[in-house]
Amino acid sequence: MYTGGARRAIEARIERHLSKVEKFHWHIDYLLGADGVCVRKVFRHAEDECTVNQQVHGSVLTKGFGASDCRSGCVSHLKKIGADDRHLFFLHSGLK
Repeated sequence: MYTGGARRAIEARIERHLSKVEKFHWHIDYLLGADGVCVRKVFRHAEDECTVNQQVHGSVLTKGFGASDCRSGCVSHLKKIGADDRHLFFLHSGLK
């Protein structure tokens, strides 16, 4: 599960994650560019991404992933939950 956020234009950010990106900018772009990785579902939250991330129980896959600007002590914004490695769930936080 990946927890991301956007301070503005959250729908555009989600749309970007759901489409094929040619220019990689964020950590998640590189993951989504890998063969066999797809978004299974997007959940929207009003709380900030770090608050939501810290409520998700799972194992950290890559330290620092998506959390390079984190000031809340998140080890990673990418966590493994369950046994299915083929699908990626998004928790997206931010203002519409």
